[in-house]
Amino acid sequence: MSHFIDVIIPVPLQRLFTYSITAAEADFLKIGMRVSVPFGKSKIYTGIVFKIHNEAPGVYEAKDIHQILDDTPIINETQLQLWQWIASYYLCTLGDVMRAALPSAFILESETIVSKNSQKDIDESVLKDDEFLVYDALQFQSSLKVHDISNILGVKNALPIIKRLIEKEVISVEEEVYEKYKPKLVRYVRLHNSYASEVELHQLLDDLSRAPKQHKVIMTLFSLSATSKKPVKVTDLTKASEASSSIIKALIDKGVLEEYYIQIDRVTYEGDENEATKRLNVHQENALKEIKENFLKHSVVLLHGVTSSGKTEVYVKLIEAAISRGEQVLYLLPEIALTTQLIIRLQNYFGEQVSVYHSKYTVHERVEVWNNVLNNSHKAQVVLGARSSIFLPFNNLGLIIIDEEHEQSFKQFDPAPRYHARDTAVVLAHMYQSKTLLGSATPSLESYFNAQQNKYGLVELNTRYNNVIMPDMELVDIKDKLKRKRMKGHFSDRLIEEMTETLSEGYQVILFQNRRGYSPIVECNTCGHSPQCPNCDVSLTYHQYRNQLRCHYCGYIMAMQDNCLACGSPELDSKGFGTEQIELEVKSLFPDYNVARMDLDTTRGKYGYEKIITALEQQEIDILVGTQMLTKGLDFRNVKLVGVMNADNMLNFPDFRAHERSFQLILQVAGRAGRTDVRGKVLIQTYNPHHNILQQVSTNDYMSMYMEQMDERYNFKYPPVYKQIKITLKHKDYQKTEQASIWYGKSLRHVFGDYVLGPESPPVARIRNQYHKNLLVKIPKKQSLAKTKEAIIKINNSFFSIKDFRSVRVVLNVDNF
Repeated sequence: MSHFIDVIIPVPLQRLFTYSITAAEADFLKIGMRVSVPFGKSKIYTGIVFKIHNEAPGVYEAKDIHQILDDTPIINETQLQLWQWIASYYLCTLGDVMRAALPSAFILESETIVSKNSQKDIDESVLKDDEFLVYDALQFQSSLKVHDISNILGVKNALPIIKRLIEKEVISVEEEVYEKYKPKLVRYVRLHNSYASEVELHQLLDDLSRAPKQHKVIMTLFSLSATSKKPVKVTDLTKASEASSSIIKALIDKGVLEEYYIQIDRVTYEGDENEATKRLNVHQENALKEIKENFLKHSVVLLHGVTSSGKTEVYVKLIEAAISRGEQVLYLLPEIALTTQLIIRLQNYFGEQVSVYHSKYTVHERVEVWNNVLNNSHKAQVVLGARSSIFLPFNNLGLIIIDEEHEQSFKQFDPAPRYHARDTAVVLAHMYQSKTLLGSATPSLESYFNAQQNKYGLVELNTRYNNVIMPDMELVDIKDKLKRKRMKGHFSDRLIEEMTETLSEGYQVILFQNRRGYSPIVECNTCGHSPQCPNCDVSLTYHQYRNQLRCHYCGYIMAMQDNCLACGSPELDSKGFGTEQIELEVKSLFPDYNVARMDLDTTRGKYGYEKIITALEQQEIDILVGTQMLTKGLDFRNVKLVGVMNADNMLNFPDFRAHERSFQLILQVAGRAGRTDVRGKVLIQTYNPHHNILQQVSTNDYMSMYMEQMDERYNFKYPPVYKQIKITLKHKDYQKTEQASIWYGKSLRHVFGDYVLGPESPPVARIRNQYHKNLLVKIPKKQSLAKTKEAIIKINNSFFSIKDFRSVRVVLNVDNF
């Protein structure tokens, strides 16, 4: 009887591929193991075993697998179930999900290896110059990789030259799969077994008396072994004995010392004994009790707690209870910046039971966390992570906490799968029959709507911890200040006055401006020209600290021009302002204080966030200027004043969620002020102080905002009342994009009628030389979501069967929050 397996490979194709295996392999293989398989003409991919069966494929002949890569599955069946749900709900393929879910070290890549053809004598005179360079390099090296050849020749694409060499039978080519993950090994030393007896030991010390440095190394090794009772690292021994590594190498070569390696985790907890968790106040106790009661009726509960109400301590009590039951806990955060503060807090309580998983960690570190979670290790009882951590292979997941659940960072926009981590986590918890807690000071309309509909439980926590008073909010009318000439740069006299007072009292200030760079537009005063990105329909942003003009969409960079590119005039002026400009203005207004900036440009490194947050906590920074990174649940004890530099550019953003987002963003950034006994102050600079949203923010009135926004959503048929799927078409030819989007729009209208909007060009109509057109399908509550998606997939398949449209890229984005 023949045996076959269906394999998921990390390629965006709708179907799974079937491969042939032997009876012995069929007995050994299990679902969730990795195998390397041939695909296409010469590629080798890592695949995940999805199904083991006896049915041969009808359309093609099944190839044999290349090799089995695991002894045990690296993915469990619940994870595969989740993958299938993501693929069907978010209209993508299992291959897309696999690439997003697995750390890249698990997805082995194939590399083309070029070696000399030793079977044939080569006539060197027939080789061209570039071919001879490759042939000559192979005389000294047994094999080369394709990118090595590119480097030797100094060309980007070496494939045409390799092709010519294959035709002349000079070289042979093969694919080699290489393992990316390397465990971290630490080098240790011990005294060789031959010196175990006392006699031999005395003899050794006598022999070494003529080599004082070696003698000192051996004596240090004895003292280190006696004091710590642990194996001795080579690094510790060199440091303690003040010896060079060559002395230790000499002792190893002599056979006096024996070296050995121990595999360790890259991320380890080095703290002392764990602290006891804090005692909750009355309000937190009530909230905790209500959450537990709600969990009896609902599997998802929303905790609506004002900023600084101590939600984290409530979470800690729930985590404690889950761990005591032997369950794993997933703590989801929207931003890596938040994890840096929380890691310390959670590790103080739970020690090495806390693991962290996000993209700033190296591939190797992520593999180790993955393995710890898979093996239900003591080190991974609590996993703290950004959105990708929902893909970890939990065994016994008991609780998921989603902090700052309103954040749009939970939604993945590119590449596929375009999943929403909050919604996916709710589904994951349902698969494990565990509970989900959503927490936020400004819940998303979707979650609050679900709570109002009794789908979720709702718990309110309306007082700040230690009964600290909510900050005093003040709206500053910039239009009026400009008229009265009371502005210094972008600072009103009120903001300068408050900053001066706060700083003189020894408190810190946060300034919020949701735009990085120095200024978004550079304009010529003579002819009005402003430098544009050649690949996108946007003006270039000026970054002063590097004296560059940059595109924030495609990354295009050019040096700042001294003269206008159009007319040559030297009169260039910058319009608008970003964090860089605010930082410079603050430095000139308050030269005696330390100013720092926190945005995408200053937090690029692995520890970028940590450095800035630690410096602010230790009061090395007096004034911190930043983008929305600042708004996410960070806890700074000494910040008294928060200034919002310009509230209008958020309110006027062309998106139906702009008002909800502005409310959330301003209220969250305001929540960083006055988190201790002293009442905080928030100044919001705006040209329109009478705007409804700003009035609601200034009175912290979430319910008014919710009622008003829901009213609009009902009237205009937007989420959460209607679901929506956004379809984006992209192509480098404008005409083709236009024709394709008209065809697609007509086909959708044929099925869904007036529930289709578009095709429309987005605000930035060209990105990376590709023209974009958007279509929006609105889905009423009573309409079947599954049938709607089926119809869209049918239209999509028909679209690609038209020859002219095959080169147009279509992006399907479900729930494009």
